[in-house]
Amino acid sequence: MKNNTIWLFALLIFTWACTGEKTSDTQVPEVVVKPYPIFNADSAYAFVQKQVDFGPRIPGTPGHSATKSWIISRMESFGMSVQTQDFQAKTYDGLNWNLTNIIASYNPNATKRILLAAHWDSRRIADKDTDRINEPIDGANDGASGVGVLLEIARTISAQGLKPEVGIDFIFFDGEDDGEPENASGRNNSQIWWCHGSQYWSKNKHVPNYSAYYGILVDLVGGKNARFYREGYSRQYASGIVSKVWGNAAQLGHSGFFIQQDAPEILDDHAFVNEWAKIPMIDIIEFSPDFGFGHYHHTHQDNMDLIDPRTLKAVGETVLFTVYQE
Repeated sequence: MKNNTIWLFALLIFTWACTGEKTSDTQVPEVVVKPYPIFNADSAYAFVQKQVDFGPRIPGTPGHSATKSWIISRMESFGMSVQTQDFQAKTYDGLNWNLTNIIASYNPNATKRILLAAHWDSRRIADKDTDRINEPIDGANDGASGVGVLLEIARTISAQGLKPEVGIDFIFFDGEDDGEPENASGRNNSQIWWCHGSQYWSKNKHVPNYSAYYGILVDLVGGKNARFYREGYSRQYASGIVSKVWGNAAQLGHSGFFIQQDAPEILDDHAFVNEWAKIPMIDIIEFSPDFGFGHYHHTHQDNMDLIDPRTLKAVGETVLFTVYQE
């Protein structure tokens, strides 16, 4: 095809189940799946690598500043309408951080909108490690993988002739990963010290009275052998979207990644979007109901050696497919 564009077409046949003997009058309805472009996992991987190369994305550091400028320039180059949301947040240990949410919109005039989100900061300590505990981690999976997936979705939409029929808002939340150390004594429970960006945005939307049909948060979505279970808050607030996305994953052949099993609630950015912004949002996140987060979580093992393009493809293709079906 023109410009070597490859489109994936699919035709699903669903048969009606009925009790008793089937007759010749039984009809088989055909459900045509809308065409959708290929998700390039190698490109998503390169986006993850680029963020890690900037260094830890800790607010107030050169790596954080460089990553912010790069995300903005990338999304603008993809033809998105980009705005930033600057705000301040206090950390658990009394620092005042200058933070920035980045919002990029495709087809901003469309009434029906889908919200896609990830966090773009990384953790300043390795509190689950046994070495270099007070040094920042790369955050290749915890932060960079979700951003890489969203950037590739935006790039794909920009590069292809076929476009989604809905508007899409990409939100890159800042200040997500600065909760207190895992085993901190004398914890400060006066407020929630992580997910600063989603807390702020959910009470100060970038467009007055903004809403979306639903949202998808991607977090920890690039690890080797990752498994994604149906997270608790996602099921509580947006069970229909969970069923849709996990069903789409199975349809695409990614059921080995998207497991039809429930997991506990995770206090992630989607919790505030659901509760405060009143937008049904699910969380695609690697968290096992049996053993919790992966061994790399909040350690120095969260580096590029962990990232697998196959996992990025499973998540990215599923989200891209879901958007193109709306």
